[in-house]
Amino acid sequence: MKRVASLYLPDWPIDRLRQAERTAAPPETAKASLDPLGRIAQEEQRLQCSVPRGGGWRPGARWAKAEIEAEIARLPAHQRPPMRELGRRSEAADHPFRAMRPDDSSPPARAAGVRPALLSPPAELPPLITSIRDGSKNLVAATSHAAHLLGIRAGMAVTQARAQVPDLDIRPADPAGDLADLERLALTAARRWSPIVALSGEDGLFIELTGTAHLFGGEERMARRIVRLLARLGVRARIAIADTTGAAWALARFGHQPRNGITICPPGAQDAAIAPLPIAALRAELGAIELLKRLGVETIGQLCAMPRAPLARRFGKLLVLRLDQAGGRIGEPLHPVVPPEPLAVIQRFAEPIATAEAIQHWLALLMPRLVTVLAQAGMGARAIELVADRIDGVPQRLRIGLARPSRDAAHLLRLIVRRIEEIAPGYGIDALALHVRRADPLAPQPIEERLEETPPDIAPLVDTLANRIGDARLWRSRPVESDVPERSVEAAPPLDPPERAAAALKPGDVRQLDRTPDLHPWHHRWPRPARLLRRPELLDHVIAELPDQPPRRFTWRGITHKVVCADGPERVLGEWWKRASEQHSVRDYFRVEDEAGQRFWLFRRGDGERPETGDLAWFMHGAFG
Repeated sequence: MKRVASLYLPDWPIDRLRQAERTAAPPETAKASLDPLGRIAQEEQRLQCSVPRGGGWRPGARWAKAEIEAEIARLPAHQRPPMRELGRRSEAADHPFRAMRPDDSSPPARAAGVRPALLSPPAELPPLITSIRDGSKNLVAATSHAAHLLGIRAGMAVTQARAQVPDLDIRPADPAGDLADLERLALTAARRWSPIVALSGEDGLFIELTGTAHLFGGEERMARRIVRLLARLGVRARIAIADTTGAAWALARFGHQPRNGITICPPGAQDAAIAPLPIAALRAELGAIELLKRLGVETIGQLCAMPRAPLARRFGKLLVLRLDQAGGRIGEPLHPVVPPEPLAVIQRFAEPIATAEAIQHWLALLMPRLVTVLAQAGMGARAIELVADRIDGVPQRLRIGLARPSRDAAHLLRLIVRRIEEIAPGYGIDALALHVRRADPLAPQPIEERLEETPPDIAPLVDTLANRIGDARLWRSRPVESDVPERSVEAAPPLDPPERAAAALKPGDVRQLDRTPDLHPWHHRWPRPARLLRRPELLDHVIAELPDQPPRRFTWRGITHKVVCADGPERVLGEWWKRASEQHSVRDYFRVEDEAGQRFWLFRRGDGERPETGDLAWFMHGAFG
């Protein structure tokens, strides 16, 4: 018998915002903004342990004792704990594992009078809504539970909502992000709960439980586990289980919800379960629903009593189709999300191998198979890992990376073979496997004749160097529009074209800059050193004349340098339009040469006249030659 669960997330956009705030907020703020669903574990822990684990609480501290006493004083007399629970007990302690949460997902034991709220948000959370632009109007896209209780609905104008609730918290909506996170949740559910999981709009999932519910202890325990797992993530959820997809969807959104948010319809009882629900629970067209309300038909039970043919002629075939699908008379196929399968090829051996020649031989056979798998998936490898399973159970791993997606079997094999000596075969290798750890889409490339003017492809060279010295040690410099020297250059991927740096400028600006090279954002009249330090280093024992004379002598890294000639100063002002702290900052750069012929690029912080421009400290910033 087919059983389908409809997982409804009524506050999915709002819960995503709350989760992002808890992740980015400090520990104190994150603890105060927890959703009551996520505070269930803390409440249970407080009831089972006399010492909270919130961080910063020390037994015996005066402020903690006063806070606990004030909290106890606010409780009614019949709910206050006895005196023997407020201090140390003289009798024997209970078994330490008796009060722990059982593994069968049964409800945890709670003290008398304590009932943590499952589906009601805390009163201290302000009402929150998200807004979306529709033409010239800003409309409410989603509302929190607190805003919903104040009468704010989705589709309402933001100005009207702000007039009703002046202290309303308004955030921009992110439908693409909500849908992407929902798809990731569906992929997680397909891996963990059931192989058939489909999206049900933008606020829920369909999970087919046929043949999987018994693995989690039955439908009720499985539903409870799902709700509690989402609660720990700060997501409020409802779930309904029925024989049909339409009935489960209707019960999850319009049915009477118990306190734990779980509704289970007995097998074959979906018609009676959805009969008292409104017509909107059928997922029919909005115009047909409004017209039925005008005619006095408000529930699904009243609609079922009417003949099908007049309904189809008057309200369309979709209404009758949804009605029959909810009742199980017509099937409703699901379009499940399919988790991406890992791209890998494996070769097992009857006898272990232990020589580099044998490993290279089998890699030459495995690599074309891996390239075929990549071509069928339309992907190109960016990172490949070789796993050699030894007979002693200690796998040997070897990973290579590529600068851009590739399906060149000869190039990939050449990169791996060069590092075979890193594999320690031990007593022998039972199996070799090639796993694609990272892949990007790679469409078929046309074959073109290489002209003499066409630059050679350096991607194989970049891959060879990167796998030998490391990815972090291979980059190319890219100019950035900035007056501060250390910000005017940034590291870029080796194959990143230099033209991308000017892509952010408008075409007209680029033409103007080409005609006037002195105005180019990264062009300087003064020469720049070939080697620039990552951070300017402070100089000691500097002798210089103020306000605009170069240093005569300085000490850098313990070595004293005597200046024989210098050029400057070149004044560089701070970027006050980007950082308020650099509103008055000034640097005077000098090119100096010492007695040994070494040329340095150093600067003085401050103009030598106004103290707010700098403290007159000298720094080394680069070297010429």
